[in-house]
Amino acid sequence: MDRWNKGRNVLAFVTLISVLACIGGYFTDPARFFRSYLVAFSFTSLVGIGAFFFVMVQFLTGSAWSVTMRRIMENIMSTLPFGLLLFVPIAFGLRYIYPWTDPAVVAASPALKAKSGFLTEDFFLIRSVIYFVVWSIWIYAIYRQSTKQDTEKSIKQMHIASAWSAPGLFLAVVVGSIASFDWLMSLEPKWYSTIFGLIRLSGGSLCFFSIMTLVCLSFRRSGILANTITQEHYHDLGKWLFALTCFYAYIATSQYILIWYADLPEETIFYRMRTEGGWLMYSLAFPILRFFFPFFTLLCRPMKRKLGVIGFLAAWSLLMIYMDLYWLVMPNFHKEGPSFHWLDLATLGATVSIAGLAFWMRFGKNKIVPVGDLRLEQSLHFENV
Repeated sequence: MDRWNKGRNVLAFVTLISVLACIGGYFTDPARFFRSYLVAFSFTSLVGIGAFFFVMVQFLTGSAWSVTMRRIMENIMSTLPFGLLLFVPIAFGLRYIYPWTDPAVVAASPALKAKSGFLTEDFFLIRSVIYFVVWSIWIYAIYRQSTKQDTEKSIKQMHIASAWSAPGLFLAVVVGSIASFDWLMSLEPKWYSTIFGLIRLSGGSLCFFSIMTLVCLSFRRSGILANTITQEHYHDLGKWLFALTCFYAYIATSQYILIWYADLPEETIFYRMRTEGGWLMYSLAFPILRFFFPFFTLLCRPMKRKLGVIGFLAAWSLLMIYMDLYWLVMPNFHKEGPSFHWLDLATLGATVSIAGLAFWMRFGKNKIVPVGDLRLEQSLHFENV
C-alpha cells in the first residue's frame, strides 16, 4: 500500500508541476503552447483508443491468454473519457492551430470553401464532444460488466460485454479515424488521405501495448503479479510489439507509394513539406529508428522472451510514436525544420500524468486481476507454442 500511495503521489506531483509549466507557457507563448499541446493530446488520446479497441477484441474472441492482464488493459482504456477534459485547451486554441478557422484563408481557397460546411469551429467542437461521450458510454458499460464479474463469477457478464464490444469496434475504428481527420489531418485542410486514420490508430495501438508492457514490468519489479503475469505473457506482448511495428510500417508505406505514384500536387504537398530544410534528415532517419531497429531486434523468438529487451523497445516505441506525431504536426508551423521547445515536454507531462493518475486511481477501486473470469485458470497456465 505504501508503494501504491507513493506512485499516486509521484503522479500527482508531476501533474502539478506540468500544469503550472503549461499555464506559464500559455501566457508567454500561446501559439507554441497550443501547438505543442496538440501533439501531447493526440498521443494520450490515441493510447486510450488503442486500449478501447483491444479490450473489446479480447471479449469478442474469448481470449484466454490475456485474462491475467486484462484489468490493466481496462484501466488504460478508462483513461479515454478523461480525454474530454484534456480537450478543453484545444477548444480555446483553435485559431492558433487550424488554418480553416481564418475566414481570409478560407475565402482565398476553393478547396477550403468546399469543406467549409464541415470545418467550422462550432461543428468541430460538437463532434469532438460527441466522440468522447459515446466512447465513455461504451467504456463504462464494458468496464462495469468486467468488474461485476469479480463477484458474480458468471458467464453472463462475458456475454453482455461481448454484445457491447461488437458495435464498439465500429466506434473505435471508424469514429477514431474521423477524430484523427478532425484533430490532425485538418492541420493541412487541402491535403487528404483515406488511410490516414488507420495509420494513427495503429500508432495508438502500439503505444497501448508499449505502456502495457512497461506497467507489467514495473509491477513485476515491485512484486505485484509476479507469478500471475508470466514470461509466456511477456512473450506475447513482445509479439504484439513486433506485429504492430510491422503493420504500422506497411500502411504508412502504402500511403507514401500511392501518393508518389499518383503525383497529384494536392497530395504530394504533405511529403514535400517534410523533405525541406531540417525536416529532410528527420524524415530520412525516421524509418530506421521507427521500423528497422525494433523489427530486426524482435525478429527472433529469444529476444521476445528477454524482459529487458521488450521493456527497452516498449519505451523506444513510445518515443518514436511521439516523434511521429511531432513530425506530423510541427512542419505545418515550423517549415525550416524541427524546433524543439520546453513546452513540448511540459504539455506531454501534463496530459500523460493526468491520464496516468486516472489509471492509477482505478486500481484502488477494483480487483487488480479479473478474478471472476472463468478463463483465469487457463490464462495462469498459458504457454506459447
